[in-house]
Amino acid sequence: MKEFNYVIIGGGCAGLSLAYELEVNEKLKDKTLAIIETREEYKRDKTWSFWKVFDHNFDDCVIKSWNNFTINTAESSNELNNKKFPYQSIDSGKFYKKINSRLSNNSNVSFFKNLKEIKSENSIIFNSVFEEKLDKSNLWQHFQGIEIETPKNIFDEEIINLMDFNCDQRNDVHFFYTLPFEKNKALVETTWLSNLEDQSLGDYDLQLENYIKNNLGIKNYKINFTEKGAIPLFYPTLTNDKKVINIGSAGGMTRLSTGYTFLNIQEHSKYLVKNIDNIYKAKIFKLGKKYQFLDKVFLRVLKEHPEKMPKIFFNMFKTSPNTIIKFLSNKSNMIEDINIISKMPKLIFLKALFN
Repeated sequence: MKEFNYVIIGGGCAGLSLAYELEVNEKLKDKTLAIIETREEYKRDKTWSFWKVFDHNFDDCVIKSWNNFTINTAESSNELNNKKFPYQSIDSGKFYKKINSRLSNNSNVSFFKNLKEIKSENSIIFNSVFEEKLDKSNLWQHFQGIEIETPKNIFDEEIINLMDFNCDQRNDVHFFYTLPFEKNKALVETTWLSNLEDQSLGDYDLQLENYIKNNLGIKNYKINFTEKGAIPLFYPTLTNDKKVINIGSAGGMTRLSTGYTFLNIQEHSKYLVKNIDNIYKAKIFKLGKKYQFLDKVFLRVLKEHPEKMPKIFFNMFKTSPNTIIKFLSNKSNMIEDINIISKMPKLIFLKALFN
Protein backbone atom coordinates (compact mmCIF):
# COMPACT_ATOMS: atom_id res chain seq x y z
CA MET A 1 0.00 0.00 0.00
CA LYS A 2 1.15 3.52 -0.84
CA GLU A 3 1.91 6.11 1.80
CA PHE A 4 0.82 9.76 1.45
CA ASN A 5 1.99 13.01 3.00
CA TYR A 6 -1.56 14.29 3.41
CA VAL A 7 -4.85 12.46 3.74
CA ILE A 8 -8.26 14.14 3.53
CA ILE A 9 -11.18 12.03 4.78
CA GLY A 10 -14.31 13.19 2.97
CA GLY A 11 -14.25 14.77 -0.48
CA GLY A 12 -17.16 17.16 0.00
CA CYS A 13 -17.10 20.93 0.37
CA ALA A 14 -14.52 21.05 3.18
CA GLY A 15 -12.26 18.32 1.84
CA LEU A 16 -12.15 19.63 -1.72
CA SER A 17 -11.75 23.25 -0.56
CA LEU A 18 -8.65 22.26 1.40
CA ALA A 19 -7.31 20.17 -1.49
CA TYR A 20 -7.81 23.10 -3.87
CA GLU A 21 -6.08 25.49 -1.49
CA LEU A 22 -3.11 23.10 -1.22
CA GLU A 23 -2.96 22.80 -5.01
CA VAL A 24 -3.17 26.49 -5.94
CA ASN A 25 -0.55 27.36 -3.32
CA GLU A 26 1.79 24.75 -4.84
CA LYS A 27 1.93 22.65 -1.68
CA LEU A 28 1.42 19.48 -3.75
CA LYS A 29 4.35 19.91 -6.14
CA ASP A 30 6.51 17.50 -4.14
CA LYS A 31 3.92 16.18 -1.63
CA THR A 32 1.29 13.50 -2.13
CA LEU A 33 -2.40 13.74 -1.20
CA ALA A 34 -5.02 11.02 -0.80
CA ILE A 35 -8.71 11.98 -0.72
CA ILE A 36 -11.04 9.38 0.78
CA GLU A 37 -14.49 9.74 -0.78
CA THR A 38 -17.24 7.12 -1.10
CA ARG A 39 -19.47 8.74 -3.74
CA GLU A 40 -19.45 7.19 -7.21
CA GLU A 41 -19.72 10.48 -9.08
CA TYR A 42 -19.75 14.21 -8.45
CA LYS A 43 -22.88 16.08 -9.48
CA ARG A 44 -24.89 19.04 -8.25
CA ASP A 45 -26.32 18.09 -4.87
CA LYS A 46 -26.32 21.30 -2.83
CA THR A 47 -26.54 25.08 -3.01
CA TRP A 48 -24.22 26.93 -0.63
CA SER A 49 -25.22 30.51 0.15
CA PHE A 50 -23.60 33.27 2.19
CA TRP A 51 -22.85 36.97 2.37
CA LYS A 52 -19.57 37.71 0.65
CA VAL A 53 -17.75 39.42 3.52
CA PHE A 54 -14.35 38.54 2.00
CA ASP A 55 -13.03 37.25 -1.32
CA HIS A 56 -12.99 33.52 -2.09
CA ASN A 57 -11.77 31.23 -4.87
CA PHE A 58 -15.14 30.38 -6.37
CA ASP A 59 -16.67 33.45 -7.99
CA ASP A 60 -16.89 31.46 -11.23
CA CYS A 61 -19.15 28.94 -9.45
CA VAL A 62 -21.63 31.57 -8.22
CA ILE A 63 -25.12 31.14 -9.67
CA LYS A 64 -26.18 34.66 -8.75
CA SER A 65 -25.54 37.53 -6.31
CA TRP A 66 -28.13 39.79 -4.70
CA ASN A 67 -28.04 43.08 -2.80
CA ASN A 68 -31.65 43.08 -1.59
CA PHE A 69 -33.44 40.72 0.78
CA THR A 70 -36.64 40.49 2.81
CA ILE A 71 -37.66 38.96 6.14
CA ASN A 72 -41.36 38.13 6.59
CA THR A 73 -43.65 37.11 9.40
CA ALA A 74 -47.42 36.65 9.26
CA GLU A 75 -47.79 40.27 10.51
CA SER A 76 -44.86 42.18 8.99
CA SER A 77 -42.30 42.40 6.21
CA ASN A 78 -38.93 44.10 6.21
CA GLU A 79 -36.85 44.80 3.09
CA LEU A 80 -33.14 45.51 3.39
CA ASN A 81 -30.51 46.63 0.90
CA ASN A 82 -26.77 46.10 1.10
CA LYS A 83 -24.24 46.93 -1.61
CA LYS A 84 -21.12 46.15 0.41
CA PHE A 85 -21.75 42.46 1.13
CA PRO A 86 -23.72 40.73 -1.66
CA TYR A 87 -25.53 37.51 -0.88
CA GLN A 88 -24.20 34.73 -3.12
CA SER A 89 -25.18 31.18 -4.03
CA ILE A 90 -22.67 28.56 -5.18
CA ASP A 91 -23.63 25.73 -7.56
CA SER A 92 -22.02 22.64 -6.00
CA GLY A 93 -21.82 20.97 -9.42
CA LYS A 94 -19.65 23.76 -10.80
CA PHE A 95 -17.62 23.76 -7.58
CA TYR A 96 -16.89 20.02 -7.82
CA LYS A 97 -16.04 20.25 -11.52
CA LYS A 98 -13.65 23.18 -11.06
CA ILE A 99 -11.69 21.55 -8.25
CA ASN A 100 -11.60 18.03 -9.67
CA SER A 101 -10.49 19.34 -13.07
CA ARG A 102 -7.58 21.11 -11.41
CA LEU A 103 -6.64 18.16 -9.19
CA SER A 104 -6.79 15.68 -12.09
CA ASN A 105 -3.75 17.39 -13.63
CA ASN A 106 -1.62 16.61 -10.59
CA SER A 107 -0.32 13.02 -10.42
CA ASN A 108 0.41 13.51 -6.72
CA VAL A 109 -3.34 13.53 -5.94
CA SER A 110 -5.28 10.26 -5.70
CA PHE A 111 -8.85 9.31 -4.72
CA PHE A 112 -9.76 6.23 -2.71
CA LYS A 113 -13.02 4.77 -1.38
CA ASN A 114 -11.64 3.62 1.97
CA LEU A 115 -8.88 4.69 4.33
CA LYS A 116 -7.80 1.04 4.59
CA GLU A 117 -6.60 1.17 0.98
CA ILE A 118 -3.59 3.32 1.93
CA LYS A 119 -0.91 3.65 4.60
CA SER A 120 -1.67 6.65 6.78
CA GLU A 121 0.40 6.04 9.91
CA ASN A 122 2.80 8.87 9.06
CA SER A 123 0.34 11.09 7.18
CA ILE A 124 -1.12 14.43 8.24
CA ILE A 125 -4.82 13.59 8.35
CA PHE A 126 -7.67 16.05 7.83
CA ASN A 127 -11.13 14.74 8.66
CA SER A 128 -14.51 16.15 7.58
CA VAL A 129 -16.63 13.12 8.46
CA PHE A 130 -18.58 12.51 11.69
CA GLU A 131 -17.44 9.16 13.06
CA GLU A 132 -20.67 8.25 14.86
CA LYS A 133 -24.37 8.83 14.38
CA LEU A 134 -25.31 12.17 15.89
CA ASP A 135 -28.00 12.77 18.49
CA LYS A 136 -31.37 13.24 16.76
CA SER A 137 -32.90 14.68 19.93
CA ASN A 138 -30.66 17.74 19.71
CA LEU A 139 -31.33 20.81 17.54
CA TRP A 140 -30.80 20.55 13.78
CA GLN A 141 -31.41 22.71 10.74
CA HIS A 142 -33.08 20.34 8.29
CA PHE A 143 -34.42 21.32 4.91
CA GLN A 144 -35.46 20.44 1.40
CA GLY A 145 -35.24 22.77 -1.56
CA ILE A 146 -36.34 22.56 -5.16
CA GLU A 147 -35.31 24.66 -8.12
CA ILE A 148 -38.48 25.40 -10.04
CA GLU A 149 -38.93 26.80 -13.53
CA THR A 150 -42.11 28.52 -14.67
CA PRO A 151 -43.45 29.05 -18.23
CA LYS A 152 -43.80 32.80 -17.61
CA ASN A 153 -41.61 35.38 -15.91
CA ILE A 154 -42.83 35.56 -12.31
CA PHE A 155 -39.91 36.33 -10.00
CA ASP A 156 -38.19 39.59 -9.17
CA GLU A 157 -34.62 38.33 -9.67
CA GLU A 158 -33.10 41.29 -7.80
CA ILE A 159 -34.38 40.39 -4.33
CA ILE A 160 -34.36 37.23 -2.22
CA ASN A 161 -36.76 36.22 0.52
CA LEU A 162 -34.28 35.18 3.18
CA MET A 163 -36.79 34.02 5.79
CA ASP A 164 -40.56 33.79 5.43
CA PHE A 165 -42.20 32.71 8.69
CA ASN A 166 -45.71 33.06 7.27
CA CYS A 167 -46.25 29.30 7.37
CA ASP A 168 -47.29 26.49 9.71
CA GLN A 169 -44.85 26.37 12.66
CA ARG A 170 -46.12 23.11 14.27
CA ASN A 171 -44.66 24.11 17.66
CA ASP A 172 -41.15 24.36 16.20
CA VAL A 173 -39.34 26.99 14.10
CA HIS A 174 -40.17 26.90 10.40
CA PHE A 175 -39.54 29.26 7.49
CA PHE A 176 -39.29 29.28 3.71
CA TYR A 177 -36.44 30.66 1.64
CA THR A 178 -36.66 31.81 -2.00
CA LEU A 179 -33.67 32.57 -4.23
CA PRO A 180 -34.72 33.82 -7.69
CA PHE A 181 -31.94 32.91 -10.13
CA GLU A 182 -33.86 34.22 -13.15
CA LYS A 183 -37.26 35.75 -13.80
CA ASN A 184 -38.69 32.26 -14.32
CA LYS A 185 -36.35 30.15 -12.17
CA ALA A 186 -35.89 30.04 -8.39
CA LEU A 187 -34.80 27.82 -5.53
CA VAL A 188 -37.57 27.47 -2.95
CA GLU A 189 -36.65 25.79 0.31
CA THR A 190 -38.53 24.69 3.42
CA THR A 191 -36.34 24.89 6.54
CA TRP A 192 -36.91 23.67 10.09
CA LEU A 193 -34.99 24.35 13.29
CA SER A 194 -35.95 21.40 15.47
CA ASN A 195 -34.89 17.94 16.55
CA LEU A 196 -35.00 15.07 14.06
CA GLU A 197 -37.20 12.80 16.14
CA ASP A 198 -40.52 14.22 14.92
CA GLN A 199 -41.07 12.38 11.64
CA SER A 200 -44.17 14.46 10.88
CA LEU A 201 -41.97 17.44 9.94
CA GLY A 202 -40.47 15.46 7.07
CA ASP A 203 -43.36 15.94 4.62
CA TYR A 204 -41.17 18.40 2.71
CA ASP A 205 -42.76 17.73 -0.70
CA LEU A 206 -46.21 18.69 0.58
CA GLN A 207 -44.84 21.74 2.41
CA LEU A 208 -43.16 23.02 -0.76
CA GLU A 209 -46.17 22.29 -2.95
CA ASN A 210 -48.52 24.19 -0.61
CA TYR A 211 -46.16 27.15 -0.21
CA ILE A 212 -45.52 27.55 -3.94
CA LYS A 213 -49.23 27.31 -4.68
CA ASN A 214 -50.70 29.33 -1.81
CA ASN A 215 -47.94 31.79 -0.82
CA LEU A 216 -46.18 32.38 -4.13
CA GLY A 217 -49.33 31.94 -6.21
CA ILE A 218 -47.63 29.64 -8.73
CA LYS A 219 -49.73 26.84 -10.18
CA ASN A 220 -47.67 25.76 -13.16
CA TYR A 221 -43.99 24.88 -12.80
CA LYS A 222 -41.47 22.10 -13.32
CA ILE A 223 -38.82 20.91 -10.88
CA ASN A 224 -35.24 21.01 -12.22
CA PHE A 225 -33.33 20.00 -9.11
CA THR A 226 -33.93 18.84 -5.52
CA GLU A 227 -31.62 19.13 -2.53
CA LYS A 228 -32.10 17.84 0.98
CA GLY A 229 -30.00 17.95 4.12
CA ALA A 230 -29.63 18.29 7.87
CA ILE A 231 -27.04 20.41 9.69
CA PRO A 232 -26.35 19.76 13.39
CA LEU A 233 -26.77 22.92 15.46
CA PHE A 234 -24.39 21.61 18.10
CA TYR A 235 -20.72 20.72 18.26
CA PRO A 236 -20.38 16.93 18.11
CA THR A 237 -17.98 15.13 20.42
CA LEU A 238 -15.02 13.96 18.35
CA THR A 239 -12.19 11.54 19.02
CA ASN A 240 -9.38 13.33 20.81
CA ASP A 241 -6.64 12.32 18.35
CA LYS A 242 -4.04 15.06 18.05
CA LYS A 243 -2.87 13.54 14.77
CA VAL A 244 -6.25 14.20 13.13
CA ILE A 245 -7.25 17.76 12.22
CA ASN A 246 -11.01 18.13 11.87
CA ILE A 247 -12.39 20.37 9.12
CA GLY A 248 -15.81 21.48 7.89
CA SER A 249 -18.75 20.93 10.23
CA ALA A 250 -16.72 18.25 12.00
CA GLY A 251 -14.15 20.95 12.72
CA GLY A 252 -16.66 23.42 14.15
CA MET A 253 -16.94 25.52 10.98
CA THR A 254 -20.73 25.71 11.08
CA ARG A 255 -22.15 28.83 12.70
CA LEU A 256 -24.69 27.21 14.99
CA SER A 257 -27.27 29.98 15.01
CA THR A 258 -27.45 30.14 11.21
CA GLY A 259 -26.03 26.97 9.68
CA TYR A 260 -23.65 29.04 7.52
CA THR A 261 -20.51 27.04 6.79
CA PHE A 262 -19.12 27.69 3.28
CA LEU A 263 -17.09 30.85 3.90
CA ASN A 264 -15.87 29.54 7.24
CA ILE A 265 -14.52 26.50 5.40
CA GLN A 266 -12.67 28.75 2.96
CA GLU A 267 -11.11 30.77 5.77
CA HIS A 268 -10.14 27.61 7.65
CA SER A 269 -8.59 26.08 4.51
CA LYS A 270 -6.44 29.16 3.92
CA TYR A 271 -5.30 29.08 7.54
CA LEU A 272 -4.36 25.40 7.38
CA VAL A 273 -2.37 25.79 4.17
CA LYS A 274 -0.58 28.87 5.51
CA ASN A 275 0.53 26.79 8.52
CA ILE A 276 0.90 23.43 6.77
CA ASP A 277 4.63 23.13 7.34
CA ASN A 278 4.19 23.45 11.10
CA ILE A 279 0.59 22.35 11.38
CA TYR A 280 0.69 20.49 14.71
CA LYS A 281 2.16 23.50 16.50
CA ALA A 282 -0.26 26.02 14.97
CA LYS A 283 -3.10 27.35 17.07
CA ILE A 284 -6.41 25.57 16.44
CA PHE A 285 -8.62 27.69 14.17
CA LYS A 286 -12.02 28.54 15.69
CA LEU A 287 -14.89 30.85 14.80
CA GLY A 288 -14.52 32.81 18.03
CA LYS A 289 -15.54 32.22 21.64
CA LYS A 290 -18.00 35.14 21.69
CA TYR A 291 -20.00 33.64 18.81
CA GLN A 292 -19.99 30.22 20.45
CA PHE A 293 -21.28 31.79 23.66
CA LEU A 294 -23.94 33.97 21.97
CA ASP A 295 -25.11 31.08 19.77
CA LYS A 296 -25.42 28.82 22.80
CA VAL A 297 -27.71 31.30 24.54
CA PHE A 298 -29.66 32.00 21.33
CA LEU A 299 -30.27 28.30 20.64
CA ARG A 300 -31.34 27.74 24.26
CA VAL A 301 -34.02 30.41 23.76
CA LEU A 302 -34.99 28.83 20.43
CA LYS A 303 -35.39 25.42 22.02
CA GLU A 304 -37.44 26.71 24.96
CA HIS A 305 -39.50 29.36 23.13
CA PRO A 306 -39.91 28.33 19.47
CA GLU A 307 -43.15 30.31 19.20
CA LYS A 308 -41.25 33.57 19.81
CA MET A 309 -38.54 32.99 17.21
CA PRO A 310 -40.23 34.52 14.13
CA LYS A 311 -40.50 37.87 15.92
CA ILE A 312 -36.98 37.53 17.39
CA PHE A 313 -35.45 36.85 13.97
CA PHE A 314 -37.50 39.68 12.47
CA ASN A 315 -36.29 42.15 15.11
CA MET A 316 -32.67 41.11 14.60
CA PHE A 317 -32.89 42.44 11.06
CA LYS A 318 -34.08 45.86 12.25
CA THR A 319 -30.44 46.86 12.70
CA SER A 320 -28.44 48.20 9.76
CA PRO A 321 -27.79 45.59 7.01
CA ASN A 322 -24.02 45.90 7.50
CA THR A 323 -24.35 45.17 11.22
CA ILE A 324 -26.54 42.07 10.94
CA ILE A 325 -24.54 40.64 8.03
CA LYS A 326 -21.23 41.07 9.83
CA PHE A 327 -22.71 39.53 12.99
CA LEU A 328 -24.04 36.49 11.13
CA SER A 329 -20.72 36.14 9.27
CA ASN A 330 -18.49 36.23 12.40
CA LYS A 331 -17.03 39.64 11.50
CA SER A 332 -18.80 41.99 13.92
CA ASN A 333 -17.19 44.23 16.53
CA MET A 334 -18.35 44.75 20.10
CA ILE A 335 -20.52 47.78 19.29
CA GLU A 336 -22.27 45.82 16.53
CA ASP A 337 -22.77 42.87 18.88
CA ILE A 338 -24.41 45.13 21.45
CA ASN A 339 -26.64 46.61 18.74
CA ILE A 340 -27.88 43.12 17.85
CA ILE A 341 -28.30 42.04 21.46
CA SER A 342 -30.35 45.16 22.21
CA LYS A 343 -33.01 43.91 19.78
CA MET A 344 -33.53 40.72 21.76
CA PRO A 345 -36.27 40.28 24.43
CA LYS A 346 -34.17 40.85 27.52
CA LEU A 347 -36.02 38.79 30.14
CA ILE A 348 -36.10 35.62 28.04
CA PHE A 349 -32.43 35.90 27.11
CA LEU A 350 -31.35 36.68 30.67
CA LYS A 351 -33.13 33.55 31.89
CA ALA A 352 -31.43 31.52 29.16
CA LEU A 353 -28.08 33.07 30.08
CA PHE A 354 -28.27 32.01 33.72
CA ASN A 355 -29.94 28.61 33.28
